[in-house]
Amino acid sequence: MDALFAPRAIAVLGASATPGKLGSAMTDSLASFPGPVMKVNAGRPDPGQGFFRTVAEAAEAHGTAPDLVVSCIPAAATAGAVRDAAAAGARAALVCAGGFAEAGGDGALRQEALAEVVLDTGIRVLGPNTSGFLAPHRRLTASFVPGVADLEPGPVAVVAASGGVNHALAFALAEAGVGLRLGVGLGNSLDVTQADVLDHVAEDDDVRAVALHVETAAEGRRLTEAVRRLTDRVPVVALVVGRSDIGDFARSHTGALATSWRVTRTALRQAGAVLVDDERDLVDAVTALSCVRLPANPRPGIGLVTAQAGPGLLLTDALRSHGIQVPPLVERTVKELRELLPALTYLSNPVDTGRPSPALAQVVERVSEDPGIDVTAVYGLLEPTAVDLSAVLAAARTATPLVAVVGGPEEQARQTRRQLGEVGIPCAATPASGSVMVRALVEDAAARVRLEATAVTAPGVPALPLSGPVDEHTAKGVLADLGIRTPVRRVCADPAAAHAALDELGGPVVVKILDAEILHKTEIGGVQIGIRTHEELDDALTRMPASPALLVEQMAPTGPELIVGVRRDSVFGPVLALGAGGTAAEILGDVSLRLAPLPTHEAHAMLDELATREIFLGARGATPVDRARLTHVLFALSSLAADNAVAECEINPLRVLPDGDVVALDAVLLLRDPQDQGGSDDA
Repeated sequence: MDALFAPRAIAVLGASATPGKLGSAMTDSLASFPGPVMKVNAGRPDPGQGFFRTVAEAAEAHGTAPDLVVSCIPAAATAGAVRDAAAAGARAALVCAGGFAEAGGDGALRQEALAEVVLDTGIRVLGPNTSGFLAPHRRLTASFVPGVADLEPGPVAVVAASGGVNHALAFALAEAGVGLRLGVGLGNSLDVTQADVLDHVAEDDDVRAVALHVETAAEGRRLTEAVRRLTDRVPVVALVVGRSDIGDFARSHTGALATSWRVTRTALRQAGAVLVDDERDLVDAVTALSCVRLPANPRPGIGLVTAQAGPGLLLTDALRSHGIQVPPLVERTVKELRELLPALTYLSNPVDTGRPSPALAQVVERVSEDPGIDVTAVYGLLEPTAVDLSAVLAAARTATPLVAVVGGPEEQARQTRRQLGEVGIPCAATPASGSVMVRALVEDAAARVRLEATAVTAPGVPALPLSGPVDEHTAKGVLADLGIRTPVRRVCADPAAAHAALDELGGPVVVKILDAEILHKTEIGGVQIGIRTHEELDDALTRMPASPALLVEQMAPTGPELIVGVRRDSVFGPVLALGAGGTAAEILGDVSLRLAPLPTHEAHAMLDELATREIFLGARGATPVDRARLTHVLFALSSLAADNAVAECEINPLRVLPDGDVVALDAVLLLRDPQDQGGSDDA
């Protein structure tokens, strides 16, 4: 990666002296680079003007080979030119041209040809189909986008799937007063991937926060492992595209299939990243985290000081609506605040000072010293005749980190935000942005607590069927071997055996068709419930479709129902799901996801993330689900997913019994094709 992002010499393929051409714009952008920039133009060489036919001729003239070649030539000529550059000593290439896999047809063949060059020569390739990268501290602007050469260096790294998003974020960070350490647009990621760049960034001690933009995640676990390693040292904020159905558009953009938005977000969060929903929140979050990083803490407390009540209420409401803790201040703190503020002010939390005053610094200090406070957030409008807000906050001797929200005339407010940022106080322009900043600090602190947990050693996987479809009885036998409760049941070959089972089990019972090829039995009348007598059984059998066998089970008591399942994602491998179950599972879509294997903290948190969680936590006096039993089910399915033969296993419903225990009323187990079982889950 050093040859790419820290080269000693650069060659531009397709360099041009004609204004408006890509090769001309790129050459101009590289003018500030302190090392040699060699101009290569096979069609119009002019050594007298510094234009050479090949990289080899340019290297001979300059007395050194370029570490990096920047290709501004058409896609059809790229593979051969990069191969020649590698032969001349180049170790990395930035390929800007489009017309590769994203274009389909011949473009896919051109990308394959370039991939062969990478395999044959070992040269690292960024792109193709990207507008480049930026490293302001090296005065390296490998981009043809106007204006980026003026960006200031700073502590934030941007790793974006799109070159356009990379530049948009770089400009937005500059507007926020935050400089850029490295900004990379990956394009098609033929060779250099997000994980490669993240690993490179992890070795840079001057990076203090990373903004990660994800459109596709073909690397799967390698990406999450890179994020996990990086978050040990610096925070990562991730924006994942794909909440809506944009698969075809994403494919046309990079030539890669868009992955599941939910699974990708789950994977990155589990690896320690802070998740955001849009690019504005991404900028706010990395701005805050580039200044402040809290110690690991499962639920930091926020102290709020506001010089104007209305905006302070907006900030408070935004934080609390996201589950952020805004605890009441202890009596000692309130007593000290009474001595500083007028009687009409509100002194609990938030603390309303009425308006900015010289006492503001002391108020902020007292709030920060409260034992329940880990971050202090301050809102104020600029009122220069009352107080110099930036000077007061910069001079305050607080016991916790500060986050400021400053409003006022645009230019003065922007200057104040920059001044506070320079002394390590992240500063937002609106209560909404301030809320995002505080939430980012809190979520990063909580993420590091989760990362300290280790995966639980799950029970051993029982013997599985060797191949073929698996019926419900066999699937439940596997679950029972894992310690998951299942109903008492009998397999019956004919109606006579079903009548005998009713006598043995006693009513009420459930009668089901037993056919491994039918996964949704209820939809075709293949499940009859509440059968108590032989007459009711005969009537039920006449309504049921033909089946190779019948399953007669004892009915479970009524209770709330969950769905628990694990499936093998093509990118991230085994993914565990917990949600509201029964027939409402697909309608509600209330689900919490995790990658397997599960750490203890993650298993316990899944239930609490459900919108319908109160149903299972004892709403209206009902017995709450036994968390230990539910956690055991999650760990058991996690262990089952470790068996490479399992494609999917689903329990729906998993019913909560009156004593809090859970029982698997239905189960589906799907096995992978034996030819696929030796492969990796990472694409």
